[in-house]
Amino acid sequence: MKKTIQPSEMVIPEDILNQWQNIVDVMAELAGIPAALIMRIVQDEIEVFLASRTEGNPYQVGDREHLIGSGLYCETVIATRKALLVPDALSDPRWRKNPDVKLNMISYLGFPILFPDGMAFGTLCILDSKVNDYSDAINQLMRRLRDLIESHLGLLYMNAVLGEKNQRLTDYLEELQTLRGLIPICAQCKKIKDSKGYWHSVEEYLINHPNADFTHGYCPECARKFLEEAKKI
Repeated sequence: MKKTIQPSEMVIPEDILNQWQNIVDVMAELAGIPAALIMRIVQDEIEVFLASRTEGNPYQVGDREHLIGSGLYCETVIATRKALLVPDALSDPRWRKNPDVKLNMISYLGFPILFPDGMAFGTLCILDSKVNDYSDAINQLMRRLRDLIESHLGLLYMNAVLGEKNQRLTDYLEELQTLRGLIPICAQCKKIKDSKGYWHSVEEYLINHPNADFTHGYCPECARKFLEEAKKI
């Protein structure tokens, strides 16, 4: 059975991390907002994986919140696998009490970041301390940058899956080799049967096959003796 790769288990290379950091920095600058984030799921929590290096950003890398039932904007994005726009949380009964409002982040635009199998990695999102509808241009740019992040994840995901498959294949081949190396040995006289069906003494066989392992049975001679003895009982 294929092991599911968890977001927190995915190792992101330094060069890709740098590209992602540039993405959130550029998004914050172009949108003119204090916070652009890449969020990552860690078990039952959601974590600030990367944060824009902008003045007034209240989020720090490593900040975590419980995910399910939290009321966070990102919870809805991950649950629905759809983009979410909240222009003004204070005027929306659904959002006015969400945890981000306590940080004065009252508007939000976020997109889900998914692995190729549909499992959620997290979100790409921007937040503002004022009412913001976010322009179509910003919306499209966010979508394209999210797609770029997902393409990176797709390559990393496939490398991880192939690595796991290769390891399983290696384990299988090693097991097969071990099974092939099991040599029939008579449980009574200790003669050994070779691949051609001939029986040899232990000493003779080990000289030519020093790495062999053994299974136990009876050679024909000992089998006949065993059956003759059994008939006498």
